[in-house]
Amino acid sequence: MTPAIETHALRKVYGPTVALDALDLRVEPGEVFGFLGPNGAGKTTAVKLLLGLTRPTAGEGTVLGRPIGDREARGRVGYLPELFRYQAWLTAHEVLRLHAALAGLAPGARPAEIERVLALAGLADRADERTGGFSKGMQQRLGLAAALLGDPALVILDEPTSALDPVGRGDVRAIIREARERGSAVLLNSHLLGEVERLCDRVAVVHHGRVVASGALGDLLGEPAVRLRVTDLPAAATAEDGPLAAFGPVALEDGWLAVRPLDADRIPDVVATVVGLGARVHAVDPARRSLEDVFLDLVRAGGPQPDEDGPGGHGESRAR
Repeated sequence: MTPAIETHALRKVYGPTVALDALDLRVEPGEVFGFLGPNGAGKTTAVKLLLGLTRPTAGEGTVLGRPIGDREARGRVGYLPELFRYQAWLTAHEVLRLHAALAGLAPGARPAEIERVLALAGLADRADERTGGFSKGMQQRLGLAAALLGDPALVILDEPTSALDPVGRGDVRAIIREARERGSAVLLNSHLLGEVERLCDRVAVVHHGRVVASGALGDLLGEPAVRLRVTDLPAAATAEDGPLAAFGPVALEDGWLAVRPLDADRIPDVVATVVGLGARVHAVDPARRSLEDVFLDLVRAGGPQPDEDGPGGHGESRAR
């Protein structure tokens, strides 16, 4: 299948500042892809290039099988920017009617499609209110509705849950999953790594303008495991032919009993076996690394961050 996004050695330079350096990226149709990196890493520059808002200095890429910047491809992309505001005098309905027209939706199809995305974003009962009275979270929901008009083949979301409470974030996760089920590829740029870990099929971490890690979440996080803080555990319990051997390799590490790898649904069985051996369990710690742990290790290994203001003023506000 043709990738939704594919880039090779994509580079963007602003004067003396290298905003993006040799970016290699591939996003498949129908997947949610997390695009991660610290401030100044090149994320927003990459998004601008993919949307045709700026041109690359070097390298090449395609969006929906067409060269980046192609007008036909842009018509099949939905985009939610991080920082936006709608005109305060417009109602949600009016905003979406404008976006539906700009997206080229057939006039006869627009009313039903607008009602669909309003309901999807949880704004059906606020559709005729002016956006000037909307909270930041409601503005975010409206922006998401606009991005999903017409079932775009690719949806690029920049911090879609940053202004939302936990209930709102849960709603947005459901919306993104529905978009994936309808066949859209979703490129998700977010600093909320817990959200990325819940949502994404694959992720890429970009640092200093380059992808430093990419792959399925399971591959990046490693195999699931468990550690138990135990006392009074018989020495024979950890022997190669001992009662815990059925769960896999076990080891004692500074008072912690580690079993790795281990599926999460077998943790209660391990605890029950340990207790049955007469040991006391004081704590249970799922030992699989979090996405935040992996992210911090990758970023710290990559050295200090570039100055966000950068030479000539091209910093995070211009090229992130």
